[in-house]
Amino acid sequence: MEKVASGFQFTEGPVFSRIGFLLFSDIPANRIMKYEDGTTSVFRENSGGANGLTFDHQGRLLACEGRAGRVTRTEKNGAITVLADRYDGKLLQAPNDLVYSIDGSVYFTDLAPRNAAPDPAKTGISAVYLITRKGELRVAAREATRPNGVALGPKQLTLYVADSAENNLRVYDVAGDGSLSNGRVVAECERPDGLKTDEAGNLYVAGAAGISVFSAEGKLLETIAVPEPPSNCNWGPGFRGLYITARTSVYFVAGKGPGTRTY
Repeated sequence: MEKVASGFQFTEGPVFSRIGFLLFSDIPANRIMKYEDGTTSVFRENSGGANGLTFDHQGRLLACEGRAGRVTRTEKNGAITVLADRYDGKLLQAPNDLVYSIDGSVYFTDLAPRNAAPDPAKTGISAVYLITRKGELRVAAREATRPNGVALGPKQLTLYVADSAENNLRVYDVAGDGSLSNGRVVAECERPDGLKTDEAGNLYVAGAAGISVFSAEGKLLETIAVPEPPSNCNWGPGFRGLYITARTSVYFVAGKGPGTRTY
């Protein structure tokens, strides 16, 4: 395991561009950082408390801005487009993590910050949402108490959700219109956060033990120890090797994957 960057407050949301650089969030610093060729720089200031990050098929950055309560897309010219900030007339709470589907739709999780006072202007629900390819916002699932990390299976026929309150991982079947059904618990994991899948259908989950690797059936296959408690993970160049965000640092583990391609 290689430490590639350090000195941050709380890292999250790693995503590797096909162009050849890594982006990740430093949530308390309100920044999105860029790591390329051994050098770290600021990609975006005033990130809205960005947490989970991904790209779309055009290479545009999608972000869950937890502090701003919205999901955004950064255009090629740097402009910010809001993809979702309200549901049924009420404000979202704190979008946490997201995954881009090959059909152009986006799943994201939204939950209230811990110990947050009730706010009648906000939805008041914890949920997995779907932004359809036409831009419509729907509630896709509400079974998880605190839905956190979210990832699509290798054929995009299943969606996985980490429930950080119930210490488990849920899986749903994905229908042709993006709706979710048959939600069930596939594995138990202490304090699960971000997660990703590989092409073999295995789950890589950032949790209390490190990165726990489960089979599609929920069998624990491996635990990757990390020097700091991890928050999330994602694939590296060519969707091979694993970048891990962990508190003050970012780490890389070669030889893992190939990961599921979602953008």
